[in-house]
Amino acid sequence: MERLWNSNYLKAWSANFMIFFSFMILTPLLPLYLSEEFGATKDEIGMVLSGYALMALIIRPFSGYLVDSFPRKMVLLVSYGLFFLCFGGYLIAGSLLAFCLFRSFHGLPMGATTVSNSTVAIDVLPSSRRAEGIGYYGLSNNLATAISPTVGILIYQWRHNYSLIFAMAMLMAGIGFIINCTLHLKKRELKSGKQKLSLDRFLLLRGWSEGMVVACLAFSYGVISTYLAIYGKEELGITAGTGTFFALLSAGLILSRLVGARSLRQGKIAENATHGMLISVFGYLLFAAMHNAIGFYGAAIIIGLGNGHMFPAMQTIFLNLAPNSQRGTANSTMLTAWDLGIGLGIVAGGFVTEHISYNGAFWMAWLVNVGGVLFFLLYARKYFLKNKLR
Repeated sequence: MERLWNSNYLKAWSANFMIFFSFMILTPLLPLYLSEEFGATKDEIGMVLSGYALMALIIRPFSGYLVDSFPRKMVLLVSYGLFFLCFGGYLIAGSLLAFCLFRSFHGLPMGATTVSNSTVAIDVLPSSRRAEGIGYYGLSNNLATAISPTVGILIYQWRHNYSLIFAMAMLMAGIGFIINCTLHLKKRELKSGKQKLSLDRFLLLRGWSEGMVVACLAFSYGVISTYLAIYGKEELGITAGTGTFFALLSAGLILSRLVGARSLRQGKIAENATHGMLISVFGYLLFAAMHNAIGFYGAAIIIGLGNGHMFPAMQTIFLNLAPNSQRGTANSTMLTAWDLGIGLGIVAGGFVTEHISYNGAFWMAWLVNVGGVLFFLLYARKYFLKNKLR
């Protein structure tokens, strides 16, 4: 059997860990930061934080085109370097408007970096173990998600110093950039001459139905993850539970990825996606229905177990719908759909929590999740099985 954990894959895996560590150390604390430092309302918090997802959404399709059309290491290092530098903006932002501009702009290199880094990781995987490798690659996200929110919250409780947390995020992103500088990639033959530009160069049109599913699933996650810390503090009196929530979520993700790796290796891609979605639906239902510590923490494990099965399977589905020359486009299309769902979830969640209640926002998240799962079962799954290229 071909070797899965080669040196380049390990480097891409580690650099991805740094991307998500630096990102997730801030995510649960930013609503508190905006509320405490600038007196932002829930509506304003939703608008400020959605700008990041909007910019990532805009750049994703172009990122897929760039990594398919230019040397991938060059695209990766430029985008990763900008991602690292943008953390400096948080340290100097002195107003809500300035922070909004820095945060929104940061979405551009974040979107490009995640596309280019994941495409490089897929390139260096042996073809016979690609689906399995995609699953393990996601463990870097999950481990970062398990560790970094806890680190951020501990720093917050210890020093109540947001600048220190921003500096930590910048440091971790810098380490990831240095790791990627040491990558050794095979020279890839690029298509010469003028190529006709079409929408399919930027978005994988064959994956439209799968993209709709991913957007619905991301919507639910966007609502939960963004308003988790402030909901726990205001409604449940859980002031230090956000880190535990993400740790439990990540434990579920890691466990399900390890269990699901074998079935992915056997080609049971649609089955993995189906099982994951059905498990996640129950997790979101639990979170919306039980307003106590059991619902709060129990939902974390269940959503993690579901998403750990679903996400690598859906990424493999996109790749299997695309020719090898469009790996970057396939990756960016899935991540574009994810960003679209996250952004809509943040904005809609902020509006509903401000004008109705947290309870209303979480029930909305569950209903959108159910809609996405039903669409997958009734249409998108059959479409994939009929149109997959391998």
